[in-house]
Amino acid sequence: MKVALLQHTPDPELTVALAARLCYSKVGIGELKQKLTNSDITSFLDKIMSLGHQSVLEHASFTFGIEGISRVTSHQLVRHRVASYSQQSQRYVSHKEQFAVVIPPEVAKHGEMLELFEEEMRRLHAAYARMVDAGIAAEDARYLLPNATETKIVVTMNARELLHFFAVRCCERAQWEIRAMAVEMLKLAREVAPVIFRDAGPGCLAGPCPEGKMTCGMAAEVRERFSNL
Repeated sequence: MKVALLQHTPDPELTVALAARLCYSKVGIGELKQKLTNSDITSFLDKIMSLGHQSVLEHASFTFGIEGISRVTSHQLVRHRVASYSQQSQRYVSHKEQFAVVIPPEVAKHGEMLELFEEEMRRLHAAYARMVDAGIAAEDARYLLPNATETKIVVTMNARELLHFFAVRCCERAQWEIRAMAVEMLKLAREVAPVIFRDAGPGCLAGPCPEGKMTCGMAAEVRERFSNL
């Protein structure tokens, strides 16, 4: 899996602070920008975040390039609707050569099941390639491709939606692959917006586990892990 932050709003925390400050100021945007120091930005962001005034976070956007995830994970990812997605097409990108797959760790550590998994992938690829060779369009042959098939996707989310995404997908109850992807995205987002994403992560970081009876029971360990992320 490869996760890269391709683009983001220039100086996202300044942008958010300006938007928030404007709501309570009589002066113009230019004058506000001149007056805001780095310490002002930090203290103002701390205040609006503590008050839950998160609509201003929508002015900062982040675009990630993600490679080497399975179709399982991309299907989960696109359920987050406040976002934009561009995914590698299986209609126009043929897998005539052996398609790459993501192997779940539970399968990889079980020798007999790993052998079965890989055998089935080879069998499916042979059937797919045979169809393409026979003139079946890739868009129809792709019906044979499994959820394990690797894909690439570009995703753009605003800061507010990213906070929600991290709360849900960094959780131990999220599936391992999308959780690993979300953690990598969080690390990159923190580098360019450390105040906004300082406390980002699974819901248990800010209080009791929101999963209720479905909790993983490891809140203390999770909090420790994310404090050292």
